Amino acid sequence: MRILAIDVGTGTQDIMIYDSQSELENSIKLVLPSPHIFISQQIKECENDIYFTGEIMGGGKIKQSLQQHMEKGYEVVMEEIPAKTIRDKISQVEKIGIKIADENKSYTDYTKITLGDINIKKLSNFLLEYDLEFDFDEIAIAVQDHGYNESMGDRDFRFEKIREKLKEPIKPEEFSFKDNVPQYYTRMKAVERSLKKEGIEQDPLLMDTKFASIAGMCYDKISKELNSFIVIDIGNGHTTAASIEEGKIQGIFEHHTSSLTADKLENYIKRLADGSLTNDEIYNDYGHGAHVLNPISEIEKVIVSGPKRELIEKTNFDWHHACPGGDVMMTGTVGLIKTFEEKNV
Repeated sequence: MRILAIDVGTGTQDIMIYDSQSELENSIKLVLPSPHIFISQQIKECENDIYFTGEIMGGGKIKQSLQQHMEKGYEVVMEEIPAKTIRDKISQVEKIGIKIADENKSYTDYTKITLGDINIKKLSNFLLEYDLEFDFDEIAIAVQDHGYNESMGDRDFRFEKIREKLKEPIKPEEFSFKDNVPQYYTRMKAVERSLKKEGIEQDPLLMDTKFASIAGMCYDKISKELNSFIVIDIGNGHTTAASIEEGKIQGIFEHHTSSLTADKLENYIKRLADGSLTNDEIYNDYGHGAHVLNPISEIEKVIVSGPKRELIEKTNFDWHHACPGGDVMMTGTVGLIKTFEEKNV
């Protein structure tokens, strides 16, 4: 079986094409700029009014680039669905000066830009240029999706859904969807629609990037030798840590990376492990939250991934940089692949 796995992060999109008949290390692998970086560059280079079509995607630098474009005197018009890339509430999108497309108006003189996290056609053409085979049986994709509830903030809603899922210790692979993505995960639903528009009929396996990374770290060679440990993804924007015992998540917290010092991180990890960390402590420190079911017996090791992972080196933990399949950049994609295999045994 051949699986196309794509992990869309803030800095990069990491891609792996895995063949179950071969070693994981021999998979085709690509590390490309995250889609929002490419689109932001398109906006900066444009000297014209812009019309946006497409889908909801990770916003990244797009909002800032649009504001700078409008400051130059250009008009920005977005169809309603891609406009939710900026904010889920359309009134908040309009408040910053972006206009919502009027179906009775023509925008023929505007530069057209299509938003979307996934572009299979572009990836296919790229690989075919190198005479590489581009066929696959299944697709697995990770994007960061906080979920949306109009009556609740992002931080609250994200952890409400984590608590609903993590009522008892479960494997990281359980934080995945196939055929059953809830409507409130708007970015994952956008990925589903994007694939359908490209003529791909099979339903993809979808995960949040942080849980794909947690799953991948658990398949690192060192992790598989451990029973009780911490996995932590220290990303450009967010840091997510989970305590693991007997292969299952016992607790989790998520914070903003920019708010963490080595001392603060060490304290949070120790208290995640001993079961004393509370949601209020993280939330009141302006993080996303925490949900801890049980303490773990000990911290045998801290397994770390993410572009800001050097922060762990300033702590007193026995740490290891995750490299499942021999590649630190493929933690999320390996997590996707192993999740698919686990769910389809």
